[in-house]
Amino acid sequence: MTATFKPYTLYFKTPSGTSRGVLKEKKTWFLVLNQNDKTGIGECGMFQGLSFDDRPDFEATLQWTCDHIDYGLERLLLELVEFPSIQFGLEMAFKSLESDNGFELFPSNFTRNQSPIAINGLIWMGSETFMKKQIKDKIAAGFNCIKMKIGAIDFHTELNLLKSIRQEFSAQDIELRVDANGAFHSKDALEKLKRLSDFELHSIEQPIKQNQWQEMANLCAHTPLPIALDEELIGVITSEKKQELLNTIKPQYIILKPTLVGGFQGSLEWIQLANQREIGWWITSALESNVGLNAIAQWTYTLENELPQGLGTGSLFNNNFVSPLVVKNGTLQYETNAHWNVNI
Repeated sequence: MTATFKPYTLYFKTPSGTSRGVLKEKKTWFLVLNQNDKTGIGECGMFQGLSFDDRPDFEATLQWTCDHIDYGLERLLLELVEFPSIQFGLEMAFKSLESDNGFELFPSNFTRNQSPIAINGLIWMGSETFMKKQIKDKIAAGFNCIKMKIGAIDFHTELNLLKSIRQEFSAQDIELRVDANGAFHSKDALEKLKRLSDFELHSIEQPIKQNQWQEMANLCAHTPLPIALDEELIGVITSEKKQELLNTIKPQYIILKPTLVGGFQGSLEWIQLANQREIGWWITSALESNVGLNAIAQWTYTLENELPQGLGTGSLFNNNFVSPLVVKNGTLQYETNAHWNVNI
């Protein structure tokens, strides 16, 4: 077996706003395995500025991985515990190598286009007008779950946006999630959560910055709406530390991005620990290309989680790869008559 890697830059069709800034492009890396005239491809979608493995030796570690591919998947996953996105790229690439066509990693009713995955519609930050248009477009496209990024514009404006949605659509019509990306200050976060709870929200992701376990635990204990941990899970790599985090904070939900938490294996450990504590969870992509999104979506379907998942990011880029993944009526579907075109 031989292995190589190639960097690739994805460009956003429209600059996408979060409380951490505006995203115009997203760099990713592809791990390509070759064995017996077969090719396997995996995506190491390290998220610069967010990922635990955003470090100067990232590409050197990718090269080391390629040079030591004969170690095999199990040993490499152990060696690369501090590089969750490379772990995920390896899992994906080995699955790809084993598959008949390189892309059907988890054959199921999803890949047979017999059963779609319910997803949320993502609303990016921007002007009030821009955000209102996105909301109308998502509702018109058949979404009954919308996730809105908040925390970068005026809080009063954000409350008005939520109010305008609720004046037109009840909680039974549209499920609303908000994602603060850690934008709130711990001193006034609870008051903001109380204001937000007026609009019957499903949940809020990461209201305050990560690594404030006691403050987050206090919020989760007293919040009027469910809190979902997202960035909080990044860099928590041992089973002992994961248990300590969940036991301390006691969140209502956790959100798992396989690229950021160690791929399928790392995510499954979080899921097992959450289930033991009756903590809810769902899966979200982290701005991977359609190659990574494909792996996440197929695996997510096998988990049989009926909550809307965060997998609607494939259409954000103008140079994404042609794939069978299609968003229709608020779901992600796999069109069996469509073909892949991955040119890297």
